[in-house]
Amino acid sequence: MNKINSVFICLIILIGYSIQAQNSSKNDHKIEKEIDSILKLMTLEEKIGQMTMYNGSWDLTGPPGTVSAKDKFEKLKNGKIGAMLNVTSAEATREAQKAVMEHTRLKIPLVFGYDVIHGYKTIFPIPLGESASWDLELMEKSASIAAKEASAAGIHWTFAPMIDVSRDARWGRVMEGAGEDPYYNSVVGVARIKGFQGDDLSASHTIAACAKHFAGYGFAEAGKDYNSVDIGVYELHNSILPPFKAAADANVATFMNAFNEIDGIPATAHKYLQRDVLKDGWNWEGLMVSDWGSIGEMIAHGYARDKTHAGELAIKGGSDMDMESSAYEIGLKNLVEENKVSMDLVDDAVKRVLRLKMKLGLFKDPYKYSNLDREESEIYTAAHQEIAREAGRKSIVLLKNDTILNNNSSLLPLKPNQKIAIIGDLADDKDTPLGNWRAKAERKSAVSLLEGIKNAIAPENITFAQGPAFVIDELEEGKRQFLWPLKFNESDTSGTADALKIASHADVVIVVMGENAYQTGEGRSQVDIQINKLQKDFLKKVRKANPNTVLVLMNGRPLDLSWESENISTILETWHLGSQAGNAIADVLFGKYNPSGKLPISFPRSVGQEPLFYNQKNTGRPYSQNTVTFSGYTDSEKTALYPFGFGLSYTSFKYDKLKLSDTTMTKNGKILASIEVTNIGDKDGEEVVQLYIRDLIGSLTRPVKELKGFKKLMIKKGETKTVSFEITKDQLEFYTVDKIWDVEPGNFQLGIGGDSQIKLGAKFQVN
Repeated sequence: MNKINSVFICLIILIGYSIQAQNSSKNDHKIEKEIDSILKLMTLEEKIGQMTMYNGSWDLTGPPGTVSAKDKFEKLKNGKIGAMLNVTSAEATREAQKAVMEHTRLKIPLVFGYDVIHGYKTIFPIPLGESASWDLELMEKSASIAAKEASAAGIHWTFAPMIDVSRDARWGRVMEGAGEDPYYNSVVGVARIKGFQGDDLSASHTIAACAKHFAGYGFAEAGKDYNSVDIGVYELHNSILPPFKAAADANVATFMNAFNEIDGIPATAHKYLQRDVLKDGWNWEGLMVSDWGSIGEMIAHGYARDKTHAGELAIKGGSDMDMESSAYEIGLKNLVEENKVSMDLVDDAVKRVLRLKMKLGLFKDPYKYSNLDREESEIYTAAHQEIAREAGRKSIVLLKNDTILNNNSSLLPLKPNQKIAIIGDLADDKDTPLGNWRAKAERKSAVSLLEGIKNAIAPENITFAQGPAFVIDELEEGKRQFLWPLKFNESDTSGTADALKIASHADVVIVVMGENAYQTGEGRSQVDIQINKLQKDFLKKVRKANPNTVLVLMNGRPLDLSWESENISTILETWHLGSQAGNAIADVLFGKYNPSGKLPISFPRSVGQEPLFYNQKNTGRPYSQNTVTFSGYTDSEKTALYPFGFGLSYTSFKYDKLKLSDTTMTKNGKILASIEVTNIGDKDGEEVVQLYIRDLIGSLTRPVKELKGFKKLMIKKGETKTVSFEITKDQLEFYTVDKIWDVEPGNFQLGIGGDSQIKLGAKFQVN
């Protein structure tokens, strides 16, 4: 009877999936018919209008105050703008939408985009920091909250996630992605896309995601933003494109191309990337938007003669929408009339724009996102703050927690009855924890570390001294995103004496140092990635006054911590954690939460190692410290100071009994790899168990190891858990010399452990 019931239930489920698939197919067919019917009604000018995006950072709720604003308003009414960015609030988006819906001939609604990168008003850890949580469910949840808040403010579309593989800490935009590994960027990117878009893009609480930057932006030479990228086709497919393929497979609504060139061709006009690979090769039907002004920037690249020529190159290359360069608006009509650009290319681009608007449900209700009641009730809620706190503490990485000789124990976790000195102006900073790209966060709205500690323990056990100032903040409100340079204090050491005095009388000193919120982000490349000299000199004095010093780092990129690692017993990497930063850090400092974060990117011993990444090639002369002629450095170790996947806990884990279910498999077969993980410490803790594989011989040289899976799990003290991974062609295939994705027969090595420095012990063969 039970067997019959089980079969019956399975049939019902299969029938349900079949009906759902049929309904989805019918809905897609209906959408395409509607798009075709609209397209037939459109003039060329109206089509070009749909391909044009304008920045709308002006007051749409009142009379336009400048000529440019008035001009934009007239363009809206005449159907010459299809999308806007930086128009925020339910009221402003409604007013802009009214200009289109009440005046244009065809009444095609606008789509509103905004950079919702790690939260809208509730701010979560910067993406690189949140990636250190290795918690995909959490990342999906935080993206869904960001979507809920943004959509309540009238936003339809975010320009996130950034899924550029990034290997160079000098690149300021490294803060916006998931680090150096292609596989990890893929799964993190998909989690964030699912969070933004949900199961139904037409639902009022979801927004369209945007996979960016297509492609190679994170490989900019010397870590300089917007710089050239020079790579071969195999590196492109094996290292850069996998996250974008995963995003396309996850039905991400939009892509954004990149500022950089690849092998001499700007990505904005790269036909091979945008048409041959993405649209034709992957059969992706979404919208490709240019990055801000990137079509017009092809003139500066020396690739286009003028904006008309730039528009021609861009549309032929595969850019569907022009963000803020007006190239399509200026020259596309003449290009079509002169038969220099096919109408088919224009129609394809417009279909992609209309398809996005259809799937968002804007044709049914252009104003559904512009809901004042939702904006009032669904933004910056207490529930959202709790998730921000959870995301913050899970993103923290314990880099070092050595035993102190005089008391035979580690400094962390702290005890509530200890006398604690808190030092550093970042400790009392309510703005830096918000990080860069903080959307609509109110300035200085984050919980500071000082506040977090005061919320955790009795105030009589706390003393605070700012010490010497770090950044001289003279930037205008609302203009911090792109103004540069920041002004750093280079000589004023006032406040040092008071700080050293309280340090010398404390049981434990917490020193908070690192980077201001605007030291990382777009346009924030640096040649020096150490803690700045004034801070470091101050840290040395504090360390001398009291060796029981905990260094809490706030930063948006990997730092060179060579001196700190050698001289400070305890180091906590907290990134820029967002709205609840101080409470989250306090949770970890006092052991309310056992740190479980792992680095998504390598920390170097010196900036001279950059770009640095764990999955490098072996070369013909592998690394050896015993000879001169090897692939390394004569003045430093080749390895990372803190490698990819690394992170400590307040407990310890032992890995044992690595087993394979078989030592051979076919290309389409599978084997099971398992290992026992035991919590041998005295605290319950979470561990990120990581699977690495090496293909020993290939038609192309292969990396020394590659992350191919991971599982994060709670293991109680004294408990042993068996962790298993299924090995299939998905983990073994690569883009081969034949320019296809394939599993090549041969020998492989495998290892499972707590970071990328594990040795690959198990061997198996693919026949």
